[in-house]
Amino acid sequence: MEPFGTRVREAMSRRGQLCIGVDPHPSLLADWGLADDAAGLEAFAQTCVEALAADIAVLKPQSAFFERKGSQGVAVLERFIAAAREQGALVLLDAKRGDIGSTMQGYADAYLDQTSPVAADALTVNPFLGFESLRPVLDSAAAHGAGVFVVTLTSNPEGAQVQSARTAAGATVAAEILAAIAAENAGSPDTGSVGAVVGANLAMVSEDLAVNGPLLAPGFGAQGGTVDDIRRNFDGVLDLVLPTTSRDVLSAGPDVAALRAAALRARDAVAVLTRP
Repeated sequence: MEPFGTRVREAMSRRGQLCIGVDPHPSLLADWGLADDAAGLEAFAQTCVEALAADIAVLKPQSAFFERKGSQGVAVLERFIAAAREQGALVLLDAKRGDIGSTMQGYADAYLDQTSPVAADALTVNPFLGFESLRPVLDSAAAHGAGVFVVTLTSNPEGAQVQSARTAAGATVAAEILAAIAAENAGSPDTGSVGAVVGANLAMVSEDLAVNGPLLAPGFGAQGGTVDDIRRNFDGVLDLVLPTTSRDVLSAGPDVAALRAAALRARDAVAVLTRP
C-alpha cells in the first residue's frame, strides 16, 4: 500500500479538503430516531457510509461512541471502517491513544496493522507522555503505509496548560511536537504520513505548522471555526489542511440525500482555501 501521506494528498485532490467526523453520540442517535444501542449504531454507521463514503476524502469515526456499547459496538466500528474504505474514503480512527512500550505497540497492532479487523488508514495519538513514546505507532504506521495524527494544539481551554507551557529550551511544548513531526516527515519524497491536530477555531496560531504532513483542523463549523480562521492560522500550508466538521453535517440526517447534500456544501465551503 502506498504511504498514507501520498494517499491522503491524492484523496484531497480528487475529493476535496474535508474530513467528516462520524460521532454517534446519544443525542444524535435520538435526533435520528434511533435507539441508543448496537442496532442504532449500525443504522447510523451504514447511513453515513451510504451518504458520505463515495464523495468525502476522509471519514473520522470517534472510537469512544462505538466502544461504549462493548463488543457489539466495536463490531459495528469494524464494519463501518471496512465499508467506508471499500467506497474509497480514507478512514481516520479518532482514538487518541497514548502510552508507552508494549502497550503502545498493542494499539499499533490493533489499529494500523492492516491484517487487524479494526485497522484504519490512520490513527490519532496523544504525545504528552513524550513524543518518543509514540515510536511503536510511528514505526508500525510506516511499515503498513498508514498515517498518524499527533494531537498538538487543541481548542479546549485546558489544553494550554500543557501545550503552551515552555520547555527548558524556551519553546512551547506544541512547537517541540511540531518540530518532531517535521523531523519524522523529513525523509519523505512526497507528503509525509505523520500529521498534526491543530484546532481550526483557535484565536491565533504562532507556531510553525510547516511539518510536510497533513494538518487535521477540528472545530470547523458548529464549534465556531470559519474559513477565515483557517486562512489565518494555516497561512502557507493551506494545501495540507483538512478541516473537520461533524455536527453541522450530521444534523442533516438520517435522510441519505440530505446528509450527502450537507456534506457537499461543507466541502464546497472549504474549496476556496486553495483557489487562486
